[in-house]
Amino acid sequence: MATEVTAPVRGMHCAACVGRVEHALTAVAGVEAASVNLATERATIAFDPARTDFARLREAVEAAGYELGEPPPPAEAADAVDRERAAREAEQREQRRKFTVGALLSAPVLLGGMSHVVPGVPALLSEPWVLLALTTPVQFWVGWQFHRGFLHDLRYRTASMATLVSIGTGAAYFFSVAVTLWPHAFAGHGAVTYYDVSAVVITLVVLGRWLEARARGRTSEAIRRLVSLAPRTARVLRDGREVDVPTAEVAVDDLVRIRPGERIPVDGVVTEGASTVDESMLTGESLPVAKAPEAKVYAGTVNRTGSFVFRAARVGSETTLARIIKLVEQAQGSRAPIQRMADRVAAVFVPIVLVLAALTFAVWWLLGPAPAGLLALTSAVAVLVIACPCAMGLATPTAIMVGTGRGAEFGVLIKSAAALELLHRCDTIVFDKTGTLTLGRPVVTDVVPADGATPDEVLALAAAAEQGSEHPLGEAIVTRAKERGLALPPVDEFTTVPGQGIDAMAPDGRVLLGNRTLMDARGIEVGALAARAQALAAEGKTAMYLALAGRPLGLVAAADVLKPEAGAALATLRRLGLGVVMLTGDSRATAEAIARQAGVERVLAEVLPEDKTREIQRLQAEGRRVAMVGDGINDAPALAQADVGIAMGSGTDVAIEAADVTLMRGDLRGVVAAVELSRRTIRVIKENLVWAFGYNTLLIPVAAGVLYPLWGVLLSPILAGAAMAFSSVSVVTNSLRLKRWRPYHGA
Repeated sequence: MATEVTAPVRGMHCAACVGRVEHALTAVAGVEAASVNLATERATIAFDPARTDFARLREAVEAAGYELGEPPPPAEAADAVDRERAAREAEQREQRRKFTVGALLSAPVLLGGMSHVVPGVPALLSEPWVLLALTTPVQFWVGWQFHRGFLHDLRYRTASMATLVSIGTGAAYFFSVAVTLWPHAFAGHGAVTYYDVSAVVITLVVLGRWLEARARGRTSEAIRRLVSLAPRTARVLRDGREVDVPTAEVAVDDLVRIRPGERIPVDGVVTEGASTVDESMLTGESLPVAKAPEAKVYAGTVNRTGSFVFRAARVGSETTLARIIKLVEQAQGSRAPIQRMADRVAAVFVPIVLVLAALTFAVWWLLGPAPAGLLALTSAVAVLVIACPCAMGLATPTAIMVGTGRGAEFGVLIKSAAALELLHRCDTIVFDKTGTLTLGRPVVTDVVPADGATPDEVLALAAAAEQGSEHPLGEAIVTRAKERGLALPPVDEFTTVPGQGIDAMAPDGRVLLGNRTLMDARGIEVGALAARAQALAAEGKTAMYLALAGRPLGLVAAADVLKPEAGAALATLRRLGLGVVMLTGDSRATAEAIARQAGVERVLAEVLPEDKTREIQRLQAEGRRVAMVGDGINDAPALAQADVGIAMGSGTDVAIEAADVTLMRGDLRGVVAAVELSRRTIRVIKENLVWAFGYNTLLIPVAAGVLYPLWGVLLSPILAGAAMAFSSVSVVTNSLRLKRWRPYHGA
């Protein structure tokens, strides 16, 4: 059985790096699959432990010129995130320091290189030996990361962004050194140095790396925020006293005390006390949830008012919070189908650029005007510098990271990047009825009194008769009576009449509550109520006759009703251009009644659980891309068959693992939120890819000099370096716009 690990990879800077690491990993015998994410700087590897081990994987990655770190143990997730944050901050400080040094040294070099067009430049800055002294630290200290990368590329016969920067700036630098050392040899060809190209391009690329590192650090805030929800310690009751222990040491069945304002450390069940708990961090629900004995509580939520004790049920990596964090990490680390195209192009892009740069140099050298050699050099360097494929490698994963992280903050858990992309392409959403569109339990909808009675009298007597019943309809009647604060008359001699109703004795006579068959069998004339009972049945409601002392007293109707937000949510989905279908095992009359209320035009009724999958297949055969929304348990086969499965629920059961998308609340507006988030994220990805590909497609020919014969336009390598650096920053910044996304009506 394959083992899957996720481990940090250090040293990657572009999509070509990703391809090299993946190739190195998949080349190891026993590795079944490897996926590397540039934005998260992590590799997810599935391998056969009988054929290889992690040490060999590390060796393979190191041989490719990168570093594979140890995967963090689940219990140390918070520490791992802290270490990752510290490493990112250290990288930012290093890049900032190098940029600062580069900027201080490059500014006078740039002025010296432009002394012939900028008046007032000190003559000292025009001296080649001064420029050489200022440029050398920039070329070899500030830019060492690129030269080191180029040496690795050379060793393993590959090419990356470092290759382009190192070759381009190295050509400018060493040409300038040659002019400085042997100026007489270039006297007839224009003894011009290009130290400014070398120094400024490296400084600008490092600036881009620094800004990119800062921006990329912000994309992983969702994980850090989720991890920070779990407290580091818990107050456990042991041997009759309270002991503070690390959360990682809390065991199943430990009793944990929570005081007002404290975060709950693990999942559990309340055993003593009562309170209200803010679960908004997990579900997005702003209202606190009341907790009493037997109520479930979840790690990371905040106790608001009272103090209580709960018994630990899920600890460590099994808590709801830990599983959510794992899902978000998986989604952020996965790759959407749209990304594979970018990765394939980027993998061959660098070698193509090297060829284009060589051709540019040759054409200018052979056909260009004087000084042909200098124009050939600057044009080739400009092509190399502007073609760095950083923006391509970041276009998709940064948007995936921000989008899935933002969704998790509002209780919309998207399992993979592929699910995110598929959801935006779906044109039909199929809803299970019971528990998805409806509340999943009956509630009293109508109380119809007969002549001489009042609705409260009917409801109170029916509730009194049902107090001893465990039937869902009986529970619904008792619940409604309690909600209205009605006093229930005493009733005894409760008897269930199978298939018909109940029989009980009240002080004023015998009470009968049931269907028409029960009334007819006891000789109760209910003709005056029959028409209304039939009308209620046509609406999908169960109508029960109530009789007292031999005379009809009224009707009580109950039904599994639509969720309050259902109509608005489904209307919004239709406005988004989606077809809405309801799938249920209920009778067609009941299903169509619910469908009319919800505004659903297509109803698939009387479908057995094992046939739901077949109905999904039938829709797919019609050419539809189908998303299925269900409760994640009895709808599991249909969820799996659909292009995208969306599970409703609290997120505490197998639905989290079973579905492509899990909504932490049972609110149907979460479906709208998932669709909107998917569409928004894919739109941002497409914008990023258009920018990244369009930038290279348009500017590489300009850098090569195609505009020179027409308008005398050449792209300076310095401007090329600036454009390349800020292209990556623009892609990441565009992705960060998703952090402002808010779901429909706060779902």
